[in-house]
Amino acid sequence: MPRIAPVSTDTAAPEAANLLSAVKQKLGLVPNLYATVAHSPKALAGLLQLTESLGAGALSAKTRERIALAVAERNGCDYCLSAHTALGKRAGLSEAEIHSARVGRSAEPKEGAAIAFARALVEARGGVSAQDVAAIRNAGFSDEQIVEIIANVALNIFTNYLNEALDVVIDFPRAPALNAA
Repeated sequence: MPRIAPVSTDTAAPEAANLLSAVKQKLGLVPNLYATVAHSPKALAGLLQLTESLGAGALSAKTRERIALAVAERNGCDYCLSAHTALGKRAGLSEAEIHSARVGRSAEPKEGAAIAFARALVEARGGVSAQDVAAIRNAGFSDEQIVEIIANVALNIFTNYLNEALDVVIDFPRAPALNAA
């Protein structure tokens, strides 16, 4: 049971209701994550704006989904694992690629470097080493892309923490446990 119930477009503040309507128009539904964040129209606006900005950024959808999966796995967020498993498939990731991202790997060396850097950021709470930054650069990532990897990690930490703290009900097909994948 969620610790804060999601709101609907009927019960949300007008600013949040408009944002939730836009989410529904874009996705066909309003995921519980967004309906819960809608208690704060400013937090919802920020979440949606950052998501949209990064979606138009220098990283591919596949890379963003791999990062999201790696961060969610490291943070133990079942909601985000479920959501990003579905979104990863929509972005073109195979089951094997989804599994690899969750365990911090990729068959593609450049993608593996992005996942490793994202995991290092989470594990070191941002305090990565000069070697970690050199490794991501040596893998072929530009400074713009490195900043966007960090931004994607931060975005995913926000959603992971919100889902875990508030026990948001998973409304995506549940991601399998790693030992079952």
